Amino acid sequence: MIKWLTLCIAGCIAALAAVASAGNREEEFSVSPVIGGYSYDGKQHLDTSPVYGVRFGYNFTKAFGVEGLFDYANTESTITDRKMDMYRYGGEMLYHFFPDNTLVPYVAAGYAGLNFDNIQPRGAFDYGAGLKWFLNDNLALRGDVRHLLYKSGGINDTTFNNFEYSIGAYIPFGGAAHVVKAVEAPAPAPAPEPPKAVEPPPPAPAAAAPLSTITVAPSSITKGQSAKLSWTSHNAVVCNIQPGIGLVQPEGTMSITPADNTSYTLTCASEGGSVTSVAAIVVTEPVVAPPKPVAKLCSPTTLEVEFDTAKADIKSRYHEELKKVGDFLKEYPEAKGVIEGHTDNIGSLKMNMALSQSRAESVRNYIIKNFGIDPERIGAKGYGPTRPVADNKTAAGKQKNRRIDANFTCGAK
Repeated sequence: MIKWLTLCIAGCIAALAAVASAGNREEEFSVSPVIGGYSYDGKQHLDTSPVYGVRFGYNFTKAFGVEGLFDYANTESTITDRKMDMYRYGGEMLYHFFPDNTLVPYVAAGYAGLNFDNIQPRGAFDYGAGLKWFLNDNLALRGDVRHLLYKSGGINDTTFNNFEYSIGAYIPFGGAAHVVKAVEAPAPAPAPEPPKAVEPPPPAPAAAAPLSTITVAPSSITKGQSAKLSWTSHNAVVCNIQPGIGLVQPEGTMSITPADNTSYTLTCASEGGSVTSVAAIVVTEPVVAPPKPVAKLCSPTTLEVEFDTAKADIKSRYHEELKKVGDFLKEYPEAKGVIEGHTDNIGSLKMNMALSQSRAESVRNYIIKNFGIDPERIGAKGYGPTRPVADNKTAAGKQKNRRIDANFTCGAK
């Protein structure tokens, strides 16, 4: 078979000097000896080996045809020294592209039986592509590639992927002859007509004038904020935005952050003239909040809280006064201080010291409980009659001395 294929290829080369326009013919039979290679799926553990085969074909039309095939290959296991014969026999359908050309590509698909020595034969589906190069009406070279898929069978049913690639000779015979179109004699030249007056071409229509629009959103921003500049144009060749932007595409958007009030001018031009559009944006200075005044309680302050004689209970009418202290401590989270209790000089010193301490702790506990203030921020200290602010000889003076002071220091808010 190798000797026969060699002679065919040699004959093809000798025919190159007589290349003629050729291609597929309808109702044409063909025989094709081929030689190439056959590669096995890695799971099969078989060496790539030469393959020899022959094809017998018939064309129903120039484009559609069938081929019967027979291939033989001898391979060897990559695990053991065992040699194995492989036979493939079946058929394919072919579809040819540009069947009248000298180079005719085609695709193929078919089904064939695979026989490996004594192993149960398997059915294999194949598909691929090929190319025929017609040297003349009666001879062409061909090349083919096929992908073969089949299952191993048995308990571990595995799909194998094999590849076959080959070259060979395509020898057609029979079929409809190529139709050669007769060359018609040129018609006699008509008698020359007298020259006609040449009319001037109509004037070219005037170029359309450009149109453009430009907008900015929002139209008012605070300094440091950004806005969106958008523009469109029609019949424009070049567009320019000023100030500070320059040449732009005929349509687009961009983000801008102007420092001052600005009017953006879009100028678009073409052969039909130019047009301008304007969009303005107002830039306002940010509003700076005035510095927060220092709260009254950031310095020693006497609270409007009074107690019954010899008692430390807080009356409900003083809850609003203590709410001011709670709100202050929430607003100034860095503020810390002491609630101080004082008495007049009626009674013993020991009794008044204990009473002032009880009254200071009563106020402290009320603020912590009702306003969720961290106990670490408030202390309580009773001073009894030791720090009078008025004369204890009068009733009015004694009233002023029976007091609660809030003594806080404020950090940064």
